[in-house]
Amino acid sequence: MGRFPQSKEARGSLKWTQVVVNECPELINRPLRECCMLPSDVPISWLSPLEADDFAEYRDQAFLRLLEVHLEERPLETFWPNREPQWDALGRSYSGELFLVESKAHISEILSPGTNASTKSKILIEKSLKELQSFLRVSPVVNWSAVLYQYTNRLAHLYLLRELNHLRAFLIFLYFVGDREMDGPRTVREWESAIHVVRGVLGLKNRDKLSKYVLDVFIDVAHIKKAIAKAG
Repeated sequence: MGRFPQSKEARGSLKWTQVVVNECPELINRPLRECCMLPSDVPISWLSPLEADDFAEYRDQAFLRLLEVHLEERPLETFWPNREPQWDALGRSYSGELFLVESKAHISEILSPGTNASTKSKILIEKSLKELQSFLRVSPVVNWSAVLYQYTNRLAHLYLLRELNHLRAFLIFLYFVGDREMDGPRTVREWESAIHVVRGVLGLKNRDKLSKYVLDVFIDVAHIKKAIAKAG
């Protein structure tokens, strides 16, 4: 339960996340160390999606077990229902930082609709999202369960781990640049413009109580191909 094998023949963000994690992890490790102000020699271990584990992605209690953490102060089941979110990648540093990764290769991926959860699950989701909005001092006029839900539910899990359970968690939005097969953004600026719109719609300020733990990492597909060729 909570483990979902993925195809090696994937495209887009699924494909590039698999490649980066398994073949050239320093492309993501380096910016993470810099953003988190970690020593340049601190190892980062990627726990998913690993080729030896069928490129599996994890969610629910399974993602916590993979990270080897226990939510003692605010359990997951009291904050969020089962079945979401499913993390594109999970990692941790030798010094204890936890990395929850959501990957994107084209703009439409970030324009997610609202939740389609059952009524019972939706009640818990909306309660937790309103709690998060209050913590961030964001106006509740925008229903975070009804718009850009993939962004808000990931942010909610950062809040759960970081603020409610005092774990050194970071939410990583991994944006791939130049994925021509998916007709994705060819510059970082294109991604930044889209991100600005998302945060604006949600009423998020440039700086809030979680913003320094939400990291936008941009990796050019050309750099991935170059790293693979160099390694080979």
